[in-house]
Amino acid sequence: MENLDHYILANTKPEEELLHRLERETYLRVINPRMISGHLQGKLLEMLVRMMRPQRVLEIGTFTGYSALSIARGLEDGAYLDTIEVDDELEDIAAKYFAESAYGNRIRQHIGSALDVVPQLGEVYDMVFMDGDKREYPAYYKMLMDGGYLRSGSVILADNILWYGKVAQPIAHNDKHTEAIVEFNRMVVEDDRVDNVIVPIRDGINIVRVK
Repeated sequence: MENLDHYILANTKPEEELLHRLERETYLRVINPRMISGHLQGKLLEMLVRMMRPQRVLEIGTFTGYSALSIARGLEDGAYLDTIEVDDELEDIAAKYFAESAYGNRIRQHIGSALDVVPQLGEVYDMVFMDGDKREYPAYYKMLMDGGYLRSGSVILADNILWYGKVAQPIAHNDKHTEAIVEFNRMVVEDDRVDNVIVPIRDGINIVRVK
């Protein structure tokens, strides 16, 4: 499987040098660096953005900014990304790389809970990349779907939706992360307002399209 992973990366367009430096700094300085999107997922996000051509994108969970920069790279001129991170200790790393990037002017960085920040922004989004606190996935979904922040044709990309395979196993006592992700997936598949498919790339992405 490791050889296959190497083959996939070797046959995917190379990682931008700025993103390579960001990933390296993340692994050197940040707790749980594997939370970074990384090369393969970053290129997928960029590709999806180029194909969908969204004008307004929301990211819930900036972390150190890798996915935000990947999304921004795919945006057209005049489009922008609102990215929200609850951990203010990560703000400076992301801001530094946003400032260095040729696409940084397409990113609007926000610190706080997405459940508080999104209503303050009052935007309608064409695409949402959901990668924040897994325990809040059901609340994010309810806010987005019921709050008027999406339109017909809007797409949610919810990351880590397989949660290391735990979603298909008996849930351990007090495992709030797995419980919430299972609940989110149930909410989506039972919601007649959307279509969806789970793609098993890395830790799984639930692609949800509003009808």
